[in-house]
Amino acid sequence: MTCYDRRDVGLLLLRLGTGGVLAAHGAQKLFGWFGGHGLEGTGQFMESVGYAPGKASATAAGLAEAGGGALLALGLATPAAGAAAAGAMAGASAVHMPNGFFAQEGGYEHAASLGLAAAGLAVTGPGRLSLDHAFGHVFDRGWMVPAALGVTAAATAVVVGARNRRLRQQKEGEQEALFEE
Repeated sequence: MTCYDRRDVGLLLLRLGTGGVLAAHGAQKLFGWFGGHGLEGTGQFMESVGYAPGKASATAAGLAEAGGGALLALGLATPAAGAAAAGAMAGASAVHMPNGFFAQEGGYEHAASLGLAAAGLAVTGPGRLSLDHAFGHVFDRGWMVPAALGVTAAATAVVVGARNRRLRQQKEGEQEALFEE
């Protein structure tokens, strides 16, 4: 009989909580579950905040959240799952950044917390109470952590950078009134 230590139980709880929340957010985007708007509504929102094309952006964010969250909860392919979820949360943080830190003001607090927890799990690993452990860590090798985080960071930088450029161009195209009416 295997004895699990506090660390394994703690990682399991962290994975289930973080992964569950991420998977639910992804399901809102992809399927409209839990009061979400599905791909159409989320796509329109994504377009309105500068992520274009909107529907493709909603699909990518939904898959990263739902897939990354589900895999984190299961403790399977933890480096890739954590990196994908962290990348999606970095994109969400960029949207909320102008509102400051706290979520009650529409800030990036929630997205940043989920992203950091997902990245932390990618780095730390899933613990022994996981499918990665049960499968002999075939999808959780040491080299996979920097590879997954590096690729995700690069892709996220490109996507968020393109969004920021798009928003700047839109703002430059708007001209303020010279006189109040």
